[in-house]
Amino acid sequence: MPTHEESDPFLKDWHRLTKAQRVRLRAARNSFVADLREMEAGRRSSFRPRLRIKGVKGAPGVFEMTWAPDGRATFSWGDEIVPGQRHVIWHRCGTHDILDRP
Repeated sequence: MPTHEESDPFLKDWHRLTKAQRVRLRAARNSFVADLREMEAGRRSSFRPRLRIKGVKGAPGVFEMTWAPDGRATFSWGDEIVPGQRHVIWHRCGTHDILDRP
């Protein structure tokens, strides 16, 4: 199981989401974690296409995950805490405009 942490901006964004948005983000996160577990076990080589994970332009090492038509979450990889398991650092979540905010 991958380890994770949430930045303060992510937590502030999370509290601004509606209940419905939180439900959708949790569902996408569950898919993300399931795919990551499969990758760590060597049974999968990439994330499912509907998560649309890609690098954020102008932010090396930061990626975005799509969880709704106008829902994004940004993350990066941190140093492993448990050997062999990825560590995910969640940076922001919200609508597409989070990509324009510091």
